[in-house]
Amino acid sequence: MILTPKLFSLVRPAIFALDSETGHRLAIRALKAMPARRSRQSTAALAVEVAGLQFPNPVGVAAGFDKDGEVPDPLLGLGFGFTEVGSLTPLPQTGNPKPRLFRLVEDQAVINRMGFNNGGAEAALVRMKARQGKPGIVGINIGANKDSDDRIADYAKMAQLMTPYASYLAVNVSSPNTPGLRALQDEGALSALIDGVIEARDAVAQGDAPPVFLKVAPDLEPADIDAIARIAHDKQLGALIVSNTTISRPSLSSRHASEAGGLSGAPLRKLALKRLRDFRQATGGGVPLIGVGGIASAEDAWERIRAGASLVQLYSAMVYHGPGLGAQIARGLERLMKRDGFTRLADAVGSE
Repeated sequence: MILTPKLFSLVRPAIFALDSETGHRLAIRALKAMPARRSRQSTAALAVEVAGLQFPNPVGVAAGFDKDGEVPDPLLGLGFGFTEVGSLTPLPQTGNPKPRLFRLVEDQAVINRMGFNNGGAEAALVRMKARQGKPGIVGINIGANKDSDDRIADYAKMAQLMTPYASYLAVNVSSPNTPGLRALQDEGALSALIDGVIEARDAVAQGDAPPVFLKVAPDLEPADIDAIARIAHDKQLGALIVSNTTISRPSLSSRHASEAGGLSGAPLRKLALKRLRDFRQATGGGVPLIGVGGIASAEDAWERIRAGASLVQLYSAMVYHGPGLGAQIARGLERLMKRDGFTRLADAVGSE
């Protein structure tokens, strides 16, 4: 049985009685226990091609939900068009001290300062190798260890290890919870980082190399946006993922509003949409964009697509609406396409 948003609302009080991190682990265990199933939430109208990859529908799971690549296939079976595991680092790391994950229920938001907690590359490789040959688009989001002496080398190592098993590689330089990581969005550092990742990927790729996507922060200045857009063009990146969590704080009602970390969920919606439009303008539509941040309905996803996103990703909204939300949004997108006179989703991208 799929836990639809309506059914999820019945069990949510019991889940919310647990602390946020325990609730998340419970969700992962529940997905592991699901019987194998093939997704039915794909139609010719919803299909879209990005960076040479054929996505059955544009709704994906953002990195952070399935950090260690434990449940990519159950997520695809729920109707998501793709999923992204990670962020993964070369060595295991415990992340920041607990508590580090907070539900802001009144704001339909989440604050996290997880700090790239994951079991490391070797453990994830076992899982990725085990699913080799299975259908479905599974991206791998790569990062650097907090105490690394050479973070660019960490990214290159991760690209080398994960290239044979990734539908795409997502380079995450936008988490606010690893000190100094966002400095890699500086033009010079970012150019060197992307060169290192591409060189490492190409050294081990057999046949078609997975495209490289770049995940950026919403808290960028106009000059940063222009520089990243130039690099995306020059390095022929497969897509820009716009965006990660924000360190800014709009007006919030929750008692957790002052917690340190990255804010996601509904309060991020306006900023993430604005940043998507900024990157659409900066790239001239020449680089595919993936819209992330505050998407909780088909209308939200449609607005992001009309603003220039070829794909969208969810995470925080599933905390409040359950894992069936992806399929619900995909169905709603088909309805909105017909309403607005589009027969193919690709034709709606950037049409606002």
